[in-house]
Amino acid sequence: MNTLRVPLRVVIVGHGMVGARLVDELLRRDADGALDITVLGAEPYEPYNRVLLSDVVAGRTDVAAIGMPLVDDERARVLRGTVAMSVDRDARVVLADDGTRHPYDHLVLATGSSARIPAIPGLADLPAGVHALRTLDDAREIVAATVNGPRAVVVGGGVLGVEAAHGLAGRGLQVTLVHPAASPMERQLDTEAGTVLSAGLEAAGVTVRTGVQPSEVLVVGGRAVGVRLEGDVRELGEVLGAGLVVLACGTVPETGLARDAGLAVDRGVVVGHDLASVSDPAVHAVGDCAQPPEGSRGLVAEGWDQARRLAERLAALAADHSVASLPAADEPVRGPREHLRLPKEGQRPSLAVRLGALMSSRAATDHGIETRGTDVVKVKAGSLSIVSMGRAGTGRTPAPGERTVRLSDPDAGRYVEAVVAGGLLVGATCVGDPRVAADLTAAYTRRTPVPADPAFLLLTPVMPAAAPASSPEHMPDDATVCRCNGVTKHDIASCVRDGASTAEDVAKATRATTGCGGCTEAVCGLVDWLRTTQVADGDGAPEPSTADAPGRPSLTSL
Repeated sequence: MNTLRVPLRVVIVGHGMVGARLVDELLRRDADGALDITVLGAEPYEPYNRVLLSDVVAGRTDVAAIGMPLVDDERARVLRGTVAMSVDRDARVVLADDGTRHPYDHLVLATGSSARIPAIPGLADLPAGVHALRTLDDAREIVAATVNGPRAVVVGGGVLGVEAAHGLAGRGLQVTLVHPAASPMERQLDTEAGTVLSAGLEAAGVTVRTGVQPSEVLVVGGRAVGVRLEGDVRELGEVLGAGLVVLACGTVPETGLARDAGLAVDRGVVVGHDLASVSDPAVHAVGDCAQPPEGSRGLVAEGWDQARRLAERLAALAADHSVASLPAADEPVRGPREHLRLPKEGQRPSLAVRLGALMSSRAATDHGIETRGTDVVKVKAGSLSIVSMGRAGTGRTPAPGERTVRLSDPDAGRYVEAVVAGGLLVGATCVGDPRVAADLTAAYTRRTPVPADPAFLLLTPVMPAAAPASSPEHMPDDATVCRCNGVTKHDIASCVRDGASTAEDVAKATRATTGCGGCTEAVCGLVDWLRTTQVADGDGAPEPSTADAPGRPSLTSL
């Protein structure tokens, strides 16, 4: 049979967490070589997990451990250290800083965002000792600065600021966290929860100054020596001495390339539910630089979900774009690659298909995109546990039919809030109780019906029958182990049964542990248990039990 195949040329600008995930999602769906992918990455490094930069600062993770898998496929060319300078939409060409031209049929902007730098004296050009925490170089420079600087000021008390302040205190520095709102993390936590968080930070050695903001960064000889505050009710113009200043003041979407190309830009690149620009259907945007109709929270799970959805659309367009004749009568029909094996009689679907099923319902509806599960915020601050999801945060207006129950226990460093509606958990906040947080996260992401009395959601059962599972054997097979990637116990067991022997093997097949990293210990424990309980029946690891354990299972038991 003579076949003419015309690959769909896809150029991706940006090789961060979302851009790299998009490449992987596209390659997993390209069964017949219908895609020709070019990636332009401004940073000279391999893709890395930006979410774990605060762990690098804290010393909990080494720089070498946050790298993401490299693309090793002839269908995708990754040009690292190559900056896209302009887009000619009429000719459908991207011009790079090295003079090369990259024609496209579809262009994807995954340019991410940059750190917001406050417009205050001393920060026009970042002096020595002042760092934003956004890139791998930023993390390295901050770690280097901790060697000789005993005092640090972290400006901004959002998620990143809290993680950075806690991490620097863990390195032995005297740390002050400065935040203009009444309590830290006000977008995710109400004032009561924020007060409990502040107490936890103080206990960890962080001085928390809320309701104030810096008016100036003091610089001597080109190096920062302190931060002057304004609006401090105790002493106007107080100076905090510090040789290290970390800026965690939010981010600004990188939209310059899109704006120069004449695309509609608001805060981000304006796209529809299909993630295509409202100005040009051949241009798409995902991740931090995108502004979809449902809004954006800047969370990596949200960006990864966008990458999955866009990959499905582009793969379908690529299939239509290819021109092929019908196979001869005696020629076998080419099917999808083995890693996309669909279920047939007597066979199980491949792991990639099973993983995709969890998120397959995230399609556009009359009410927009279902974001449940992509909006869970988990702070990485050692033993300080903070989790928020859905309907939560300061200033939230209760919707009709919602019911909110709270447990405020500041003396024990604990605050739990659950918001229910229609028999489901639609929002939750949990500070200081990781076991309850795990249960609430599972109930929220899996849409588990809540008890008739939602107050039962606030406490971990203490009866013997409700004790945490003492073995992974007692976990239900649909228990989510890796929340960021939607990987369940059953997915990991299937992976081990198919030959995986280490957590790294599981990560390669399922992406478990490649998100926030919070599930790494659980995945390692589960893989070890599965390997030691393999049975000699020719199928490797045993099928996970489908029976629920008594009470509520907890992944923290692994």
